[in-house]
Amino acid sequence: MADFLEQIAQFRDNVAIICEDKTYTYATLLQEIQNKKQTLHSIPQGSVVAILGDYSPLYFAYFFALYSKKCIICPLLTKNIDFDLSEFGIEFILDKTQIQTLNSKKYALLEKLKTDKSSGLILFSSGSTGKPKAIVHNLESFLKFYCDKKYNPLRILSVYLPDHIAGIDVMLNALAGGGTLIIPKQRQPQYILSALEQHKIEILPASPTLLRLLLLSEYKKYALDALKLVIYGSEAMSETLLESLQQALPHVKFKQSFGTSETSAIKTKSHPSKKGFFKILNPYKIINNELYLKSKTQTLGYLNADNSAFDNEGYFATGDLVEIMQSDGEEYLKILGRSKEMINVGGEKVLPQEVENVILEIPCVKDCLVYGESSAIMGQSVSVKVVLDTKIALSNLELKKQIRSFCKDKLATFKIPTKVEIVESLAMSKRFKKLRNIIGGGG
Repeated sequence: MADFLEQIAQFRDNVAIICEDKTYTYATLLQEIQNKKQTLHSIPQGSVVAILGDYSPLYFAYFFALYSKKCIICPLLTKNIDFDLSEFGIEFILDKTQIQTLNSKKYALLEKLKTDKSSGLILFSSGSTGKPKAIVHNLESFLKFYCDKKYNPLRILSVYLPDHIAGIDVMLNALAGGGTLIIPKQRQPQYILSALEQHKIEILPASPTLLRLLLLSEYKKYALDALKLVIYGSEAMSETLLESLQQALPHVKFKQSFGTSETSAIKTKSHPSKKGFFKILNPYKIINNELYLKSKTQTLGYLNADNSAFDNEGYFATGDLVEIMQSDGEEYLKILGRSKEMINVGGEKVLPQEVENVILEIPCVKDCLVYGESSAIMGQSVSVKVVLDTKIALSNLELKKQIRSFCKDKLATFKIPTKVEIVESLAMSKRFKKLRNIIGGGG
């Protein structure tokens, strides 16, 4: 099995990265990795190092230089750090050319990686309350998965962030196949659309929330004919949105991806005709409609939490609720939503995405977010924030009447929102997901 750096060394003359409209070949990247390895002489082999910052040629050089030094790497964005890194075993912080040393707590899981002389990867969960979970991977076995990738020199846009499993997966997939990773100037719709046109990007990995934002932007002004494939994931995709995307981009194939920070990317195959359904090619099982996964790139465990999310067979409880469909002797799944987002209305369970899918069929609704609010009588009630078409002028009460009338024969009464609020926009995370866990969803 080839080392990851040996894998990408095969593509020396190919363009590896385009950033700030400058191109960097694989040969240039490999040379920069060697240069940075020399400049990091003050960081001992096997150290636990946090790299701060977004993707850039410098970032990639540092990442792989640390990998070659068998370090345990923790990718972080400065604005996402609101906790003490020393509590998570971080020994050095690398911020551009600055190196900061920390006196950190020791963990058996990290010490074993050091003893085994294996590089590692620490990712933090995106939990909104309390300290995030620190998820530890063996980076050696993690990268071997990508070394099996066939030569596939396509142009891929980097939208996901480097501190997220999807961002790392896109980076490694692009480089392992000899492709070109394009870093947009900003991760906003107009910059993404401009990059798609300017660099003739062929693959766009993105969340459904971001794809909706692109549709709501003036996408028709951009030439997107080079785009071949949109890979969507990180949250449930509504059928309404998928149909709108397919109508807007009829020449593009849409593929469902799936993965978690604990298992990394999972191999999937979309159903040839049923929208939203896909087959998982990794080991999995369904318990009480919840998806459990197992993978070769699975985490070694958490630093600051027990491993109760894994059962005695090593399957990880994803928290994703699924619908199962049998087709031609094969089982396909559809993600319905997250179990933790379930709204409990007097003992009746409501998935926000199911309600959103219906409301999004109303012509004047551009976007919406359904969430639960506390109710003294029912425990919780269903509420919705709605972004209207700018040409439509409605009051909250008028829209509420319209929504209740539209939903009455499509949803059970307890699922129909009792509170409706018109907003200009919906709150969205830096990872382009709706912030459903913030009461009211922003606005």
